[in-house]
Amino acid sequence: MKNNFRELKKIARESRYLILQAVRAKETHHIGCSFSIVDILTYLYYRVLHIDPKNPKKENRDIFILSKGHAALAVYTVLYQKGFFPKEVYFSYDQDGGHLPEHIHHQVAGVEVSTGSLGHGLPVGVGIATSFLNDGKNNKIVVLMSDGELNEGSNWEAIMYAAHHKLKNLTAVVDVNGFQGYAETKKVIDLSPLVQKMTTFGWNVVEADGHDFGSLENAFLALKTGNENKPKMILAKTVKGKGIPFFEGRFDSHYQSIDEQTKEKLLKDFQANL
Repeated sequence: MKNNFRELKKIARESRYLILQAVRAKETHHIGCSFSIVDILTYLYYRVLHIDPKNPKKENRDIFILSKGHAALAVYTVLYQKGFFPKEVYFSYDQDGGHLPEHIHHQVAGVEVSTGSLGHGLPVGVGIATSFLNDGKNNKIVVLMSDGELNEGSNWEAIMYAAHHKLKNLTAVVDVNGFQGYAETKKVIDLSPLVQKMTTFGWNVVEADGHDFGSLENAFLALKTGNENKPKMILAKTVKGKGIPFFEGRFDSHYQSIDEQTKEKLLKDFQANL
C-alpha cells in the first residue's frame, strides 16, 4: 500500500534528523542542498520508483540518478530508511575507511551512477533511456538535478537529444532552490523562463512545490496525461536548507558547517517533532 502524505511527512522529518546525526560538527557536508531535496526524494522512493532493497540490481528495476552528486547524503539517508544497507554503513558517511563517500558513488547499494562533476547525470540518464527503449524495456529513468547545474552545456545537448529521440521513459526533476555554490542562480546565468524554454525544446513540463507531497503527486499525474512521446520534466521549487531556519534561502548553506552545540540543539528540536 502506498504511503499517505502524513506518513511521507514523518519519513521526511526523520530523514532530516538522520542527516544531522550523520554530519560531523565544524565540517562541510552540503547540508543546505541536501535538505532542499529531502521531500522530493521521499516522494520518489515511496511513490514513484520501483527498486527492491533486497535485490537493487534486479533487471526490471527503475533507475534513479542524482546528478547534483554533492547532495549524496540525502540519497544515502532515504536508501538507509528503505533498508538498502545497515546502520553501521550509514553512519560511516564521509569517514576514513567508511562506505559512503561525500559525493555519491555507484559502489553503494542502490546507487546507479557516480556523480560530482556537474552536468553529467542527465546525459547518462539519456543514454540509459535510449538503451531501454531500444531493448523494449519499460523501466523508468528519473534524474534529479539542480537549477544551477543547468548552466552546464552538456545538459542542453542531452535535453535536445532526449526530445528528438522521444525518450518518453525519462523524467528529469529539477531542484529549483535558486542558488548554486557561490551566488543566486539568476545572478550567474538567468535561465528564466524555464517552463517556456523546456517546452520549446520539446519536453512535457510541469511545475511543483518541491516540499508539498500533494503538489508533487499532481505534477506526476499531469505528466501522465501529457504527450506520451515526450521526455518529462518537473521544475520543483524548493528552499535551500529547508528545515533549518538559519540555513533557509541562503547560498552559504551550500558549504556552511555547524558547531557541536548548534548540532545538538537542532537534533533536540527535530527529535521533538518526529
